[in-house]
Amino acid sequence: MSTKLVADARTAVADIADGSSLAVGGFGLCGIPSGLIAALAAQGTAGLEVFSNNCGVDDWGLGILLSAGRIRRVTASYVGENKEFARQYLSGELEVELTPQGTLAERLRAGGAGIPAFYTPAGVGTPVAEGGLPWRYSSDGSISVQSPAKETREFDGRTYVLERAINADFALVHAEIGDTEGNLVFNKTAMNFNPLAAMAGRITVAEVETLVQPGELDPAQVHLPGVFVQRVVHVGPVEKRIEKRTVAL
Repeated sequence: MSTKLVADARTAVADIADGSSLAVGGFGLCGIPSGLIAALAAQGTAGLEVFSNNCGVDDWGLGILLSAGRIRRVTASYVGENKEFARQYLSGELEVELTPQGTLAERLRAGGAGIPAFYTPAGVGTPVAEGGLPWRYSSDGSISVQSPAKETREFDGRTYVLERAINADFALVHAEIGDTEGNLVFNKTAMNFNPLAAMAGRITVAEVETLVQPGELDPAQVHLPGVFVQRVVHVGPVEKRIEKRTVAL
C-alpha cells in the first residue's frame, strides 16, 4: 500500500527553495505547524511569501522565520501580536497585504477548489476594494507600494468586490491525527485555517501528533481527505504555547 509518510520534518521541507510561497495553517498560536517551521528555519530558506491568518509572535511560530529575515511578503488578516512584524513593515523591510479574515479563508478555499476568483461584499466602499492600502513603505516612511483598486460588480442591487484565489507552492499544516495516506483530523480551533491552507498548497506537508494506519480513521470523522496532502510527518506531542493569558493564577 502506498504511503505519504516521510522520515522527519527536515526531509519534508528540504525542497522548499528560496522565494517559495507558503500557505501556513493555524489560528494565533493554535494548531501551527511548529515542527515544520523550525525545520524550515534551520534549513535557511529565505525570500518567502507567506499566506496565513497571522505571523506568530516574536519568538514562536512564523515569528521565528520573520525575526531571521526569511519572509519578504505576508498576506494575513491579523498581525497585532508581533513587534518585529510592525518594525519590519514600517521600516520598509516587509511587504504586507492585509485582507478581511473571511476573505482570506475563502481565497484559500477557492484556490484548492480550482475557483480562480469570486465576488464578496466584504470590503466594498473601503480601501480594500478602492485601493491605496500601503503594502510596502520606503525607509523614509513614504509608501512605495500600495494596493490596486479591485473590480466591483453589482448583483441584485448590491455591490461586490472581486477577490482572487490563493495558490501556494507549498502548504504547511498541523493535525492532531493523520494516517499514512494523508487523511487528517484537526483539534477544535485548529480547524479554522489548517484545512483551507492545506487545500491551497500545490504540495502540502502535514505534521501529525498521532499517526495511524489506513482504515483506522472513521471516514465520517476525517476533516481533510488525503487527496489534498502529499507528505505526512509524525512529530508526536508538540509544545503548545498560550498567546495571551486571560485568567489570574
